[in-house]
Amino acid sequence: MIEFEIKTRVSTLGDRKGQTVYYAYPKTQHRMTTKMLIDRIVRETSLSAGDVSNALVSLSNVVCDALNMGMSVDLGELGSFRPVVPSKMMNTEEEVTVNNALKSPKIVFTPKAAMRNAVNGVKLTIKRVKSDETGSGTEEGEEEERPGGL
Repeated sequence: MIEFEIKTRVSTLGDRKGQTVYYAYPKTQHRMTTKMLIDRIVRETSLSAGDVSNALVSLSNVVCDALNMGMSVDLGELGSFRPVVPSKMMNTEEEVTVNNALKSPKIVFTPKAAMRNAVNGVKLTIKRVKSDETGSGTEEGEEEERPGGL
């Protein structure tokens, strides 16, 4: 579940310039640490923690080497990484050179269907704060709860 709170700011651009606008902002982002990941894989397989840790380090090294060579890397049901080098539009063919036209390389990750489906199932909630007569806020219950995959 991802919980959001409502925040405000004064808009500095567009039609709402100078107006107070409201938006949903994640309260916290839960993380699965590397240790948690290793422990989970150990529980679900016959591998030792050392084996899993070594496999993750090796995977990182192999992916970095492949990206360094300009290759994309398919990670099975997880998805794939690929290097992308955007290009600027130039006025003449002669201006199209590595230094002039090519921007910094980026890494693009494209998830496979299983990962997209997993994130589409995340539950989303917005916590609303109700002000009382003293001006202090009390948190109301979960509001507007719905599954992800907007």
